Formats: sequence, structure tokens, C-alpha cells
Amino acid sequence: MSEAIKFIHLRNHTEYSLVDGIIRVKPLVKRVAELAMPAIGVTDQSNLFATVKFYRAALAAGIKPIIGADVQIRDSVAQKKPYIITLLAQNQQGYLALCELISEAYLNGQDKGVAYLTSKKILEKNEGLIALSGCLDGLFSTPLQSNDTEQADTMLSTWLQVFKDRFYIELQRIGRSGEEGLNNQLLALASKHHAPIVATNSACFLKPEEFDAHEARVCINQGRVLSDTRRVKTHTEQQYLKSQEDMLALFSDLPEALENTVEIAKRCNVELSLGENFLPDFPVPEGMTIDEYFADLSQKGLEKRIQETSHRIKFDDEKRAQYQARLKRELDVICQMGFPGYFLIVADFIQWAKDNGVPVGPGRGSGAGSIIAYALRITDLDPLEFDLLFERFLNPERVSMPDFDVDFCMDGRDRVIDYVGEKYGRDKVSQIITYGSMAAKAVIRDVGRVLGHPYGFVDRLAKAIPFEIGMTLTKALDESPDLLNAYKESDEVRELIDLALMLEGVARNAGKHAGGVVIAPSKLTDFSPLYCEEGGANLVTQFDKDDIEAVGLVKFDFLGLRTLTIIDWALQNINQRLAAKGEKAVNIDLLPRDDELTYELLKNYATTAVFQLESRGMKDLIRRLRPDTFEDIIALVALFRPGPLQSGMVDDYINVKHGRKKAEYPHPTLIPILEPTNGVILYQEQVMQIAQDLAGYSLGSADLLRRAMGKKKPEEMAKQREMFTTGAVANNVEESVATYIFDLMEKFAGYGFNKSHSAAYALIAYQTAWLKAHYPSEFMAAVLSSDMDNTDKVVLFIDECRDMGLNILPPDVNSSYYRFTTNEEGDIIYGLGALKGVGEGAIESIIQQRELNGPYSSHEDLANRIDLRKANRRVQEALIRAGALDCFDTNRAQLMQQLTNVLQVAEQQGKSAMAGQNDLFGVSLVETTQKSNAVRVKTWSEHERLKHEKTILGLYLTGHPFDTVRDEMSNIVSGKLAALHDMELSSPGGGQYRRAKGKPITVSGLVLNIRTRPTKSGAKIATIILDDGSARMEAVAYSEVFETYSEQLQVEQIVVIEGSISFDDFAGQNRISIESVMTVEQARKRFIKDVLIELDADVLKQDNKINQLHTVLSKYRGGDCPVKIKLMLPGASSALLLPDEWNIKPEDALLTDLHNALPEQQGFIRY
Repeated sequence: MSEAIKFIHLRNHTEYSLVDGIIRVKPLVKRVAELAMPAIGVTDQSNLFATVKFYRAALAAGIKPIIGADVQIRDSVAQKKPYIITLLAQNQQGYLALCELISEAYLNGQDKGVAYLTSKKILEKNEGLIALSGCLDGLFSTPLQSNDTEQADTMLSTWLQVFKDRFYIELQRIGRSGEEGLNNQLLALASKHHAPIVATNSACFLKPEEFDAHEARVCINQGRVLSDTRRVKTHTEQQYLKSQEDMLALFSDLPEALENTVEIAKRCNVELSLGENFLPDFPVPEGMTIDEYFADLSQKGLEKRIQETSHRIKFDDEKRAQYQARLKRELDVICQMGFPGYFLIVADFIQWAKDNGVPVGPGRGSGAGSIIAYALRITDLDPLEFDLLFERFLNPERVSMPDFDVDFCMDGRDRVIDYVGEKYGRDKVSQIITYGSMAAKAVIRDVGRVLGHPYGFVDRLAKAIPFEIGMTLTKALDESPDLLNAYKESDEVRELIDLALMLEGVARNAGKHAGGVVIAPSKLTDFSPLYCEEGGANLVTQFDKDDIEAVGLVKFDFLGLRTLTIIDWALQNINQRLAAKGEKAVNIDLLPRDDELTYELLKNYATTAVFQLESRGMKDLIRRLRPDTFEDIIALVALFRPGPLQSGMVDDYINVKHGRKKAEYPHPTLIPILEPTNGVILYQEQVMQIAQDLAGYSLGSADLLRRAMGKKKPEEMAKQREMFTTGAVANNVEESVATYIFDLMEKFAGYGFNKSHSAAYALIAYQTAWLKAHYPSEFMAAVLSSDMDNTDKVVLFIDECRDMGLNILPPDVNSSYYRFTTNEEGDIIYGLGALKGVGEGAIESIIQQRELNGPYSSHEDLANRIDLRKANRRVQEALIRAGALDCFDTNRAQLMQQLTNVLQVAEQQGKSAMAGQNDLFGVSLVETTQKSNAVRVKTWSEHERLKHEKTILGLYLTGHPFDTVRDEMSNIVSGKLAALHDMELSSPGGGQYRRAKGKPITVSGLVLNIRTRPTKSGAKIATIILDDGSARMEAVAYSEVFETYSEQLQVEQIVVIEGSISFDDFAGQNRISIESVMTVEQARKRFIKDVLIELDADVLKQDNKINQLHTVLSKYRGGDCPVKIKLMLPGASSALLLPDEWNIKPEDALLTDLHNALPEQQGFIRY
């Protein structure tokens, strides 16, 4: 380093110091370059998250990276507060030691989420490390502040003895209370022991003006507000990245402390090995190389695949030669690139999953384009059958690691990861970290909270930010006029947003990648430090997916897909029933792809619960497209995206398919490529095929063209245009035609979809549609089971079952299992696992006893046989309320009344059985219970029964309170809530800061729940959950509306609401805005036309009936509703309007009395 360099910052916290850092890596490196500093240290709190990012950024800027970490030391439980010291990696040995120490802190040293090390562990693993003692929170602060110089001497001697010249006493001058006195004591201690000193500034932010943002970050982490006077302030305005000149002035009296920073920087020389891949060794048979074994398995696998599909594909010599040529080409590329081991590892854990009952998806992503992946059963799609390209997955002209995304059943995924850990070694297998960041909406909420603003104020601001992936605050201010106006007009809003802008995008927390798993050839800490939750759960690498690949570990994606679980559960149910009949089991992998019943279901867009095809927008696309081939389903998955929907591609595809338009092909070469998609360039593979067939590209070069078109870099596109045109002209294509085709490709390449991914997901979509069409009850039972914790979903799926004509039976201890199942008649039996308050242990006990000793004959029998510690009183009350004991007595009130006696008897018999004797008193108790059965309790009313059901099931199953008025309300409302929930509405845009104008509607339903929140003015805004038995919907009553109609808006009350419906960007669903609320009686009074009473000849002869009717009408006279009497005599009928003095009040009680008087008449009200 130059003589002019007098100081280097060794101790700095980036944003990855989740407790206090806000310095982003790239701006840090840029600032260091501006300050002309040749080196910089990053020492994040207890982690090395930023290491690879920092290392690469620093080297790219010509700056030397110094890698380290601040670690917390706690040597005993009695220690009042931990010591914080800095460890810097001097060389490769020190870097590996630091990785191991940081990992050890998380694996074995956590307490309340904080990772601690002990002095002993650091001293034992000191080689290659330089230690800085820390200042106010450091090693010697406690003994020196207590004037215990003896302890300080002992501690320093110990560290110097082990670290020798690699231990430095750290000094800081950042303005903290007590700092100056401690510095003097530290200097005296250093002088006494001849220990070197070093100056640091412990920077947590780049510039002085960022201090407030830093403090907000600290408060966010601590869950405190900035104005909290009790908050201990551990940072000062001085902890920014100061210039060398600033630091020289600050420590002008201690030049040694400055010089040692440069000396340490010279001593730290870690080089990370980046860009080289390290795969674990896959065991191969003796006498074979890995390439030979790989080729042998691939050849045998392909032969087996050919045998399995020969019933639908004709494999003549020419066809076989095509498959063999493709196999050889892929083998050559994979072996040349050194990836046979990767394929074998993936094939192995997939085969283990299949052999051990863990369903595996057919593939996803570009991996489905490999015939070797198909042969090794990594994927289940024949790439030649669907024109899928290998080079889209692995391109020899662009060397990169292959990347199979593998879908596993949600329930079995962890078992597969566990198998991999067992096979390759627990210390070599881990999942991968992710970092949650402060995105636009989240940072507004976080900053608003630490500034102490009311929830409603912050919530309105957050909702003003458009709901869109990749949305930023800057973009939101451009797109949302409401947010911009609030920013301009309100000082409070401006302060909040300005602070949020400084923190937006900063790392907030550590999490776990959805499916990434790494397998190392040696212990993981040779490549990355480890992070985990307290107790060792959720072990992950400290490097994220990009950084872990940079250091050479290969990522394997183990993804959980709930649909595979649904398919598996449905097949278990189906094949169990087929086996009982002696019929052949369904093999989901061998379904015919031209099944009429399946396509009929699709054409009717009855695709609720069908994978990828169930959204309302997709249903509309299916309605227009009317798919009748598997290629159409592949196209559906690719077409249902914003680009194709807005570009006109969808309309062209549909119009050509239905003969309303003729496909246009600019050149005959394009016909075989684009004919399957009705002349539309829909897939990325088509772009590659056009480049190959028309312009002579290799498929590897064609993949580079595809990537260039996706990135839209002008200079790259100009180069590709020239290559394409030159190649096409050489193939006798006119230049103007070639240019036109390139323009066409360029236009649609941005919308092009990966066909391999689309085809793989289309296969799962087809499988679920086939199951729904052929085995509807088993399929829907599996669907219900997969979401039984989500009551809203269960309500929608049960409504779908009813629309399909499927019968849902209530839970029953003699026929229900944990999940939803089916019976011989095709009814769906409610799963006991969906009952609130009934634990898995209780359910296991009920099912186990039933299967061992047969059905339960009575409640007493049930209580005597099951484990009452698991199925206690609370559990049995829940079973009664849900109707699960109706098999013993449909009078649930009776069962509830007898429960105490039943449990007493069962407990007594249990004690007697343990004592090995017959208890005379137990017998007498049984007799008492049996006698008590004679005293019948009045059954619960319909209202009580349904209320209890809903408490346990979360929904109304055997009826619905709304049923009593459903027919009547159909004359008033705009539609069922299910239809309104799925209604296609455009987004208002610009967020929901102001109320969006919606479509006028009238709805009715039962009020399930009311949530209120205060506004800034102190008024209340209410969110109401409405339920009409078909679906649940949110309705919002703003303050003045809620105040006006709060009497009508009561839980368990049926109401009629007038208002508007619009799409809520924030919630991502339709929402009702309430304008007025009526009770059923109020709505009836407003909308009623008249009351019609029908009297036939028989009734007219019955004086008592006529007198009863007269009494009823007299009772409710004095209203505004006209009454008509319709006389129906043999051969004639006539309606007579009664005089106005007989006008009545149309109350609920009137309808009840009329029904009692004339039970044969269906309805009395006319609208």
C-alpha cells in the first residue's frame, strides 16, 4: 500500500448486520473508492452473509476486501452482558476457522435468538485470525469499568499468549458515554502488556445524514419506537464512514493506532475460490467410469420408456434412430461438460422418493427438454413428442450448471431431503438462506410504527402503494396520485416516506429458500458458514443461492407442490376401492391424453381445483379457447400471462383455432414450427427452432439469440439481426422476409414462454382434470383435505361439490378418517382433522380402536374404548357439536346432557380394568346412565344446531341460517356471493388510498364477523365478513356508514346491503363497499309487491281455516303491504285485492303464522 495511506476502516456493518447496519455493499465500495482507500473491512454482527457479495464488489472496484465478523462472547450464564470482539481472517486457514466459529455460534451457542461463542472456542481455533478487543462493549470494558485491573490483566495475558502479535486493543472515539475514560484505561493496559492498539470507527451507515434512518432500523429490529425515552441508545451520529483525513485528525495523538490499521490490512489476504464447481462423488460400480455408468443407465432407461409408450407412439427404425441420435448428442454434451454426477444424484433421490411413496412431479422448467432426464425418470415428458429442446436446458455454447427444479409432494419433501443428508453425510447437506428485505409496503408499515403513527394512518399510506411485483416507493409516487398528493401536502407523510426511502430494500431478516438444497463434497463449512434457528432447526447456508453457487456448491431444488399431495391422496382412495372390487389400479403416469370426458369438463370450464386452470381469468380463457387437445392445455398455461393477453396473441390463437381467421406464415419453413400454436410464436423453443431451420443457427447459438431477445440489449440485438439475416439469405430466404420474421420474433420473444415448463405443468393440470372428471368424489375429498385448515377454501370447495352433485356427509366417528374420504355411494365423508378442538392424537385413538374392534355401538362404548387423556371432555363436546356422534343419537342436546355421566362411567371402568376387578359401583353407574336415557332433552333448534356446527367446523354444513330467506332474497340481490366473488373486475389502479368507484350491487348474507379499526379522527371503519352459503366476502363500511347502520350490522344477523363492488388491489380480490344496510324485514318492506294467499275449494269449505286466516291478517293489519286472495275453483281462478284497511306489516312472524295456517302453500311474498 502507498505511503500516503495512513488509515483503513477495519470494522464496518453492512445491511446484513440485521440489528444495526444500513450500509449496502455496492454503495460502500463506491464510497471507499471515492475516499481513495485501497482496502475496507466488513465485520457484520455474528454472520458472514455479505462475504461473497462484498468480496466480488471490492475486487471489481480494485479494492482489497478484508473479511471478518463481530462476534459475541458469553463465557458463563452469570455473565451480565456479552463481550463483542472483532475477528478478521488473515488467510485461508483463518477464513475457514471463522466459518466454523460462526457456524458453531448458531448451532450450539444460541440463546433467545442471539448466537454466542465462548473465549475458549475462539482461543482453540485462533490460527489465521486477527482479533480486535472491542471498545465499550469489548473484552475489557466490564473489568476496567469495575476497576478490576487484575481480571483485565489476566484476560489480556491469556489472549496475547494464544494470539501473540495477532491481538490488538481497540480504541474508538465515536462520542459514546464513558468512552474517553475507558480509552485511557485501555491505553494503560496496552502499555503495561506491550500490546498493540488499533483505531476503528465501527461504521453502520455511510454518511452523517443517514443517522436517523439507522436509528429507525435499530428500532425496527428491537420492536421499539424512536421516541421511547427508555430505549438505550448504543450508537451515535459519528458512526459513518469517515475519510482518512477525519480519522487522522481524530487520532492525531495516537499515530500507532492509525498505522496498525494499515498493517492489519496488509496482513489480511484471503482469496475466495469462485467460479469452480464442486460436486459430491456419486458411487459407481467397480470397473466403470462415471461416464460409462451414466451412459449405460441412460440407454437402458430409454429402452424402458420406449416399451412403455409404444402403445401410442409407433417406434419404427426411423423413429428409434431419432431417439438414439438425441440420446447420443445429449450424452456427449453432458459428459464433455462434466455433469454426469449431477444427473445421477438427481435421478437417485427422485427414484428413492418414488420407491418410498413420495409423489414426484413430471418435471418443471427447462429440464423437461432433456431425453436423458426422461430416460432416468427425472422427468416424465417425452421431449421429442412435444418438440422440447435440450439446449434450452443445457447449452454447450454457454457453460453453466444444469438446474433441475423437482416438485415433491408437500408431505414427503422433507423425507427426501433427509435421505440425501443420510446418504451424503449430515455435515455436507443443507438448505439455503434467503434474506427478506424491506419492500415498499413493508417499509412504510415498519417506519410508520417506529415513528409512532396510528395504525390507520400508516395502513392508508401502505394501501396507497399499488399492489404489483417489484413495486418501489419511487415508482409508487409516480403511479399513485393519492400518495403523491399526501406526500406534498402532509409533513408527517413526507417525513415517513423520506425515511422509508432510505431504508427501502435493506435486508430485514433471514429465512429459508423455498426448495434449494446444497450437497458438498466435504463438510459444508469448507464452503460456507451455517445459520439455523435456536435448537438447530432449519439449518441453512449463510450464503444465498447466488453466492453459494459462486463458491462452487451446486444447488438442487426440492420444491413442495400441494397438487401432488392431492393427486396422491385421491389415488389412494380410488385404488383402495378398485382393489376391493378386484379391478386394476389407476396409474396416473399412463393416462390417455385424448380422454373425451376430461376435455368435456375443460370445455365447460368446470376447473375449480384443477391445477393452474382454476382462476376466474383462466376460466374465461378456457371458455373462449375450448381446449380439445393436450397441446391446447400446454398453450393455456403459456397464454395466461399479462404479455400474451395484452398483445393480441391470445385472440389470434383462439380465432385461428375456431376458423374465424387464417394463420399467416411468412415463409413455408415456419409452418411445421408454428402450426401447433395456430401460427402464433408462443414458446421460446419456437424462436430457437426458427433460428435453426431458417437461418442455420446451431441450437446452442439459437439459445443465445433467445436470451438476447429477452434482455433486449440494442448492441447485442443488432449483432443477432445481422447474423440471422445473413444466415437466412444463405438459405435462399429473401432479405425482406428474413427481416420481417426477425422483427416478428423480436416482438413476441418477450412474451415467449418456456414450453418445457408449460408442458410439464399442463400434464399435472390434465391429471387433475382427469381425476375430477372420472373420480369426482375422491378428487374433491383430496382437495378438501389439502386445505382443511383454511375455512374460506373449504366453504368454496364444498359449494363446488354441491354444484357437481356430490353429497357431503357430516363427520362420523364410525366412518370418518382424519382426512376427507368417500364411501361406496360416492358421498364425501367429512374429515375429523377439519374439526376445531379435536387433536390428531384423539382422532388416531378413535380410528385405531374402530379398526381393531369394529364400529362403536353407543357413546358409552366409544368413551370406554378410546384414550380419554387424548379425547377428553372438550374433544367430545366438539364431536357432539359437529354431529360426529349423530350415529348414536341425532338429538345432540341429549348427547351433551349425558356427557358427564358417560365420561364418569368410562373413567371408572378404566380404573377398574387397571385394578383387574369388576366394580359394583361402576355397574350401578352404567345402570343410572341407561335410566337417564329415558329422560329425553328437547332437541336443539335449527339455529342452535347450526351455531354449534359452525363453532367446530368453521362453516354451516347440514344447513345454513341463510336458507330460510334464500329464495326470498333471490328476488332482491344482484347474485350469489360466489358469483360476485369470481366476477371479473378491472383494477382501479393507484392503490386504495381513496375509495374506488365500483359497480352498484345489492347483496344479502349472514354477518359472520366484524372487525373495526380506528381512523385518525377517532371514528371507526368496519370490515364485515358476509356468508350466504355459497361463499364468503369482505364488505367495508366507512366511518359515517358504519355509524349510521351499526344497529343492523350485528354478528349472526342476516342483512341486505346496497353498495358497490370493485377489485381491491391490496387484498387481491373483489370487495364490497357498503352504502346502506337493511334487515330482512326492512328490505322486504321496501321491495315487496304484495302478499298473495291461495285458497282452493277444500280450504273454502273449512271454517276453522278461514277463521284462522282472518285472525292472522287482523293481527298484522296497519301496514303498507297489499294483500291478494287468489281463489282457485274447479275450472276457474281469480285474484281479489283486499281493501287498503287490510294492508299488513310483512314481518317474519306474519310469514310463520301464514305458513302454520296454510302449510301447503310454498311462498306468500311477491316482489
